[in-house]
Amino acid sequence: MMYPLVRELAGDGIPVTVTCRVLKIARQPYYRWLARPVTDAELTAAHRANALFDAHCDDPEFGYRFLVDEAREAGEPMAERTAWRICSELGWWSAFGKKRGKNGKKPGPPVHDDLCAVNRRQGQAATRIHRRRSE
Repeated sequence: MMYPLVRELAGDGIPVTVTCRVLKIARQPYYRWLARPVTDAELTAAHRANALFDAHCDDPEFGYRFLVDEAREAGEPMAERTAWRICSELGWWSAFGKKRGKNGKKPGPPVHDDLCAVNRRQGQAATRIHRRRSE
């Protein structure tokens, strides 16, 4: 968001009209933001996230469905989809629900014999397929 920058430059003596023109933003939304920098929706989302986080810290094995019940008991009602969105954005998963990726995972041995041979003669590659002999 550019509005804190506009406020900081205005404090340094640069006119808001010039800053808004250079940054290609309208002045009216800046003044609206200046009057109320935190919206009601952001405040509500922060309260919901705090309630979900408190429930998650108490029981990290709970998934979002149980966390939303705990948040409702704490006085922050919300839909399950809202709780899922907040939990997934912030990475609050159940301790048993998501498998973590293994870094540095190396491939195992080949599953079958390599039946394809490459012969290099005079700069050309010739591929020959070997057949197994039945015994």
